Amino acid sequence: MKTDVEELSPTRVRLSVEVTFEELKPSLDKAYKEVAQQARIPGFRPGKVPPRVIDMRIGRGAVLNEAVNDALPEFYTKAVQEADVFVLGQPDVEITKLDDGKELAFTAEVEVRPKFELPDLATLSVTVDNAEVSDEDVDEYLNNLRERFASLKTAQRPAEDGDFTTIDLSASADGELIEDAQATSQSYQIGSGTMLDGLDDALTGLSAGDTATFKSELAGGAAEGQEADITVTVQAVKVKELPELDDDFAQLASEFDTLDELKDDTRKQLERVKKLQQTTQARDKSVEALVDAVDIPLPEKFVEHELLHARENIDNQLVQMRMSKEDYLTSIEKTEEEFDADLVEQSQRSVKVSFVLDELARKENLQVNQAELSYFVADQAQRMGVSPDYFAQQLVQNNQINIAVTEVLRGKAATIVAETAAVTDEAGNAIDVKAEIESLNADVDAMLAAQAAEQAAGAEGDIEVSDLSIDVAGTIAGEVDEDEADEDEADEDVEDDVEDAKD
Repeated sequence: MKTDVEELSPTRVRLSVEVTFEELKPSLDKAYKEVAQQARIPGFRPGKVPPRVIDMRIGRGAVLNEAVNDALPEFYTKAVQEADVFVLGQPDVEITKLDDGKELAFTAEVEVRPKFELPDLATLSVTVDNAEVSDEDVDEYLNNLRERFASLKTAQRPAEDGDFTTIDLSASADGELIEDAQATSQSYQIGSGTMLDGLDDALTGLSAGDTATFKSELAGGAAEGQEADITVTVQAVKVKELPELDDDFAQLASEFDTLDELKDDTRKQLERVKKLQQTTQARDKSVEALVDAVDIPLPEKFVEHELLHARENIDNQLVQMRMSKEDYLTSIEKTEEEFDADLVEQSQRSVKVSFVLDELARKENLQVNQAELSYFVADQAQRMGVSPDYFAQQLVQNNQINIAVTEVLRGKAATIVAETAAVTDEAGNAIDVKAEIESLNADVDAMLAAQAAEQAAGAEGDIEVSDLSIDVAGTIAGEVDEDEADEDEADEDVEDDVEDAKD
């Protein structure tokens, strides 16, 4: 087989392939057998029809067509390997010559991953947030903790903004009660705005036993959207009472005996969180700096595919959130044209990031082991709210092991960028990202070990983390070695924007 490569553009090539009939013979023999099995010719049993009879009765052309269709995928794969190109998507194939008994020739035009050089990662520099924990940070956390242990105390005074009330609600229109718009003993905090428009104003100043009437548009039921007369009666007015910040509170809210011990542990936890945020920011910013330092021509069809995938993902999320496209655009204060332009830019950026990280993974000869893949599966399963075993089975059933492998490889490549780049915080201190990651991992290992020890001391039959990892690895064992890491489309997640809009 002979293969010539013509570069049509930095992202598209044409492979011209010539194949001798000797190389085509296995597929030709296979085609004769399949036609013979299907043919019904008098005097011959199915599968026993000689090739010369098939040529006479059915035609040599039909057999050639069957053989070429069977052989083309294999010849195309060999041509790609000989040309040493990384193809993206499906090729456009054209048979240019079919000389019976002599030669088969075809061309295949296909998009390819562009060739580019990565800069020296040590030349990259980024600045990240400081990771120091202030006394104010500790106080804020403890005050939030106090909120969780707050109690409601009845107040013998008129209701004020922020108070908690127990109320009865009744809606009527034209003097007739609306049956599905009646409620009793409802809890409501004045100022939260989670019920009817006008309710906050109506409640302010009322004491237990008082009643007020106001007009509002109903938000649900058969009369949804209809304006009605709303009567609200206050059963009780309550205020939130926070526990004192002392040793008793420390014993109530934690495993510590004193407030000082609780504060020390709180500071350590917050430091760990800020260190994690800092390393995550260092990784994200380092990858951004690397991508910005590389000029890569992007394959048009591949970007279009990524854009289509991003649109479908957004549409699906909006359906799940029960939010229209128009409402979403209003919430983010963008026109459809601005939104589309942003989505195109995001898709282009996503493709570029994937190319850069994949090239770095190839250059560094990164590999994925079962432990890393198990951790990825467990992490993604937790994010989705399903069991790791179920998520692993879904990957296998949907032939998406290669996608998981690719994501792990890109994550490892991104970590290498952050560990090699010069990272400083806003105060000018140099950040050793590698040391921080090792420290954080050691903390996680210690935590898991402590949890395992607690489980071992508890009831039998508890599932341990180590067992879970083995189960996940067992589910996907054998699949990783057979599947090559392929290109994956990065999703643009709008869920947080939708939640903010709903709030």
